[in-house]
Amino acid sequence: MGTATVTSTDTHYLHHIHAGRFDLDTDEHKTLGGQGQAPAPFDYYLASLAACTAITLRMYAERKGWNLGEFRAELALSFDDDGKVHVHRTLHSDQPLSDEQWTRLLEIVANTPVTKAMREGAVITSERGG
Repeated sequence: MGTATVTSTDTHYLHHIHAGRFDLDTDEHKTLGGQGQAPAPFDYYLASLAACTAITLRMYAERKGWNLGEFRAELALSFDDDGKVHVHRTLHSDQPLSDEQWTRLLEIVANTPVTKAMREGAVITSERGG
C-alpha cells in the first residue's frame, strides 16, 4: 500500500525521506541534538494522524451532505511517567454543526484507519539488506 525510504545526510540527524512519489526531510529538535531543519519523526506521526482525521471526516461529511467549511484538527502528543504516548485531538469547524453531528464525527474519528493502526499497533519486522 505504501513505501518509504530514508537516506542519511552529512548533517547530524537530518535525513531525506522518499515516501510514495514525494520527497520530505526529517531532523530532530535542537533539544535532542538535531538541527531543527525539518519535522521530527513524532511530528510526522502527529501529521499522519491529523491528515487521516481531516480526510476521513471530510469524506464522511460529504456523504452526509454536511458542510464542515474550514475544518481543523489540533493534535498534541505527550508521554506519561511510564513512557506511554498520549495523543489528544481537538476538532474545529467554522460551520454551525449540531450536537448530534459532533457526536457522530467524534465516533467516526475514533475509528479512522490511522487512528486504529496507532491504537491497535502494527506488526513491524526488520531485516538486514545487502
